[in-house]
Amino acid sequence: MNKNYVWYASYGSNINTDRFLCYIKGGKPEGSTKMETGCKDHSLPVASSTFTMNFPLYFAKEAAKWESQGVAFIGLTQDPSYVTYSKKYLITLEQFIDVVCQENNGIDFMVDLNEVIKNGSKVFRRSAWYGNILYLGVEKDYPIFTFTASWDVNDIEWKKPSHAYLSTIINGLRDDYSNEEIYLYFQNKQGIKGKYTEAELRSLIY
Repeated sequence: MNKNYVWYASYGSNINTDRFLCYIKGGKPEGSTKMETGCKDHSLPVASSTFTMNFPLYFAKEAAKWESQGVAFIGLTQDPSYVTYSKKYLITLEQFIDVVCQENNGIDFMVDLNEVIKNGSKVFRRSAWYGNILYLGVEKDYPIFTFTASWDVNDIEWKKPSHAYLSTIINGLRDDYSNEEIYLYFQNKQGIKGKYTEAELRSLIY
């Protein structure tokens, strides 16, 4: 792992850089009720860029810090027909582990990322919401990782995300996509389809 840096590919609220930096520096994101502790190393990402994942995005569970409503996950089946927008950040390996820890309410865990690379994924805590690390390839000699649940998209009840949570993602996507692209992107995602009206979704985006 060149210079101990890795790409972290976000697909939920961390697409919003201001929100993600609360995991790096500490602080309370807009719309959330939780003060994040931050990483031990507060250094900012050395690079960031857009990324696309071929895993299905969906919303599930009830996150207390986001009005006890759904949050983003990706399913475990990779298929070119799935398009999930992402923003990836080049951070240190230690920062990535700290981010995973914070996303899982501070649990202690150990994981060998070389094993993740070898096998494509590794579940380090089956009961943790984000206890499954996925390897997504390499860019500029640095490995790309993300994390999601150990269950799959159809194995859990989909939950509507709060306006605050979805707006956080929308505001992050605005850096790279038009309002219409964002609307078309979200309208058929599980957890939004049938739970948000067209007018409600459009009111958050436009």
